[in-house]
Amino acid sequence: MSRARNRGPALGRLLDGASQPLYILDEDRKIVFYNAAFRRWLGAVADDLLGRRCAYHSAPEAAGIDALTAGLCPPPAAFSGRRCTGLVVRNDEQGHTRRRKAVFHPLGDVGELIAVVAVVDELDLPDDFQETAPGEPRQSESQSLHEQLREFHRRQAAEHLPDRLVGTSPAIRRARSQAALASGTRSSVVIVGPKGSGKERLARTVHFAGDGEHAGAVVPLDCAVLGGDLVRSTVIALAAQDTGSDRPGQNTLLLNGVDTISPEAQRELAHVLFERPFPLRIMATSTRRLVELARQGEYDTRLALGLSTLEIELPALAERIEDLPLLVQTFIEQINAEGGKQIGGAASETLDMLAAYGWPGSLDELSAAIASAHQQAESPEIRPCDIPENIRLALDAAAHPRRKETTIQIDEYLAAIERELIARAMAQAKGNKTKAAWLLGLNRPRLYRRLVQLGLVDEESDDDETG
Repeated sequence: MSRARNRGPALGRLLDGASQPLYILDEDRKIVFYNAAFRRWLGAVADDLLGRRCAYHSAPEAAGIDALTAGLCPPPAAFSGRRCTGLVVRNDEQGHTRRRKAVFHPLGDVGELIAVVAVVDELDLPDDFQETAPGEPRQSESQSLHEQLREFHRRQAAEHLPDRLVGTSPAIRRARSQAALASGTRSSVVIVGPKGSGKERLARTVHFAGDGEHAGAVVPLDCAVLGGDLVRSTVIALAAQDTGSDRPGQNTLLLNGVDTISPEAQRELAHVLFERPFPLRIMATSTRRLVELARQGEYDTRLALGLSTLEIELPALAERIEDLPLLVQTFIEQINAEGGKQIGGAASETLDMLAAYGWPGSLDELSAAIASAHQQAESPEIRPCDIPENIRLALDAAAHPRRKETTIQIDEYLAAIERELIARAMAQAKGNKTKAAWLLGLNRPRLYRRLVQLGLVDEESDDDETG
């Protein structure tokens, strides 16, 4: 089976005869040993595992042996010397996912790991299993997110939707439903969302999910760059080319930033697309709803309605912040799948920090931040200190806003002081203006004028009260 199984014959025979499935990975995450019970659980495919390196991810595009090794990979914390629990998964011959609990035991001293021994339960878990049994080590938050992400990919496999639609918020569930509907039709589709939300990526996914292996090409046009004449001539040329191709009607014209087209270009585009049969499928992206723009008189109504047969609305990340933990886990595992440094997830305090940020660049900004943090991290989890400095500085500035500067109206300030001093003098003089003027070092007429100006006496009355 392998030279690894010939080392330590007595120990090998002992492990091989154990009733529980177990396997061993070396410090490079390569599977170097498994016992007979493990082979019985996996079947003949187990023979292909020896020497294979595992990566900690749940990418939906993984298949075959790559998917199997990902399903068996221990959490990265185990390779830092921490005993931990987790789930291992495999797909049986019918494509059904089988899950079992496993305990991962690191061997060796801290910083000098020799191997990780994975001891797997003898029975599969029920489909509704969620909690760790009492008395056993509980999963970390990042491990829990890993399992949620893996389950999400399993359930969404049929739709082939992009990872950026991961989440449970009402807004993203609605977007997934709209995308699934658009994938099953050739109708025009407009994808509306802020910059960085992944509109073009979703458009390509909808195109290829709908036609599968028969899908043609996606031809993108940047409407913000092209003028009216160039948009019209380019679209006409693409239509003629598609009509003469060997797979007419399978290609998709993708109009990126269609809300930026000038009014003249809008009318020309509507003429080209909708006044006669058009061979290409039409998809568009926009930062604003075209129908709403048309209602406000800012967009050609015919073009808005023609492009918006179906509409997919992608929310900004700030509007679906409850999805952030799963999105962070998604981006981490996408990097893990490349086979380099492995990170288990983000620490709870890191997720709290990220949730407090406004994310003006939406998902593109989050993806870039996680890529930077993944590279920076020196522990099995991304810590707050790994987050890019610009985000940490922005959060610090938001937590300590600058004190609002106020102007000093010197006339009002001096008038208030003068009013207070005159009021005190009048009180001390018991209302006698002559005495109050003496106390203030003023003559009586001047004091009287100030009393009137400050609204302390009526102008009609100038009688002194004797006291």
